[in-house]
Amino acid sequence: MHRLFSRSLSGKDTGFRDEIRARDRKCVISGVKNPAPCIQAFDWISFEAAHLFPISAETIWRQKNYGQWITNMDDSPSSCKLNSSQNGFLLRSHIHQKFDQYLISVNPDDGYKVVVFDPDSDGVDGRILDPICRDPTNPHCISDQLLRWHFRQAVLSNMRGSGEPIPEHDFPEGTDILTEILTGPCGQERFEMEMGARLRGLS
Repeated sequence: MHRLFSRSLSGKDTGFRDEIRARDRKCVISGVKNPAPCIQAFDWISFEAAHLFPISAETIWRQKNYGQWITNMDDSPSSCKLNSSQNGFLLRSHIHQKFDQYLISVNPDDGYKVVVFDPDSDGVDGRILDPICRDPTNPHCISDQLLRWHFRQAVLSNMRGSGEPIPEHDFPEGTDILTEILTGPCGQERFEMEMGARLRGLS
């Protein structure tokens, strides 16, 4: 799958965000904690709940029956399982962006080692994913299968497609965003993702 940003604008994943915050309370890749006073003040600036499998690819999620890997929402429709806490963890904002672009990933088959595929400005390459999000006694811990899926996508993206451009995500004020998206890399896929994110939840 292409390197695309996965953001929900509908507000329907507020429960996902809150469950991830309550479980992790820190960036599980860098180890940076959100201090208790900030948590008490509901101050989560620079911390984001990241999806392992992107919500922008919900069609593929349903087609491939990836909802089978979610075990804490047995009675929910497959699409709702995308927002299970087993499909996410808490990251610093800039690490989340790199994770979405497959520039950082975690290999669950190598002791949960963090792998960085670009210059490691944060010094996280080789770190071990924090155990707080992968405690097997917690029914809401992350899914190894989804971590493995993301890691394989990262390897494919950075080995076979090393020349693939990384899409811009912050457009200057006054820019024609639609033209920028459509004429940029993966234009059709990015347009569909943007439209899907904005129309999600509307009838």
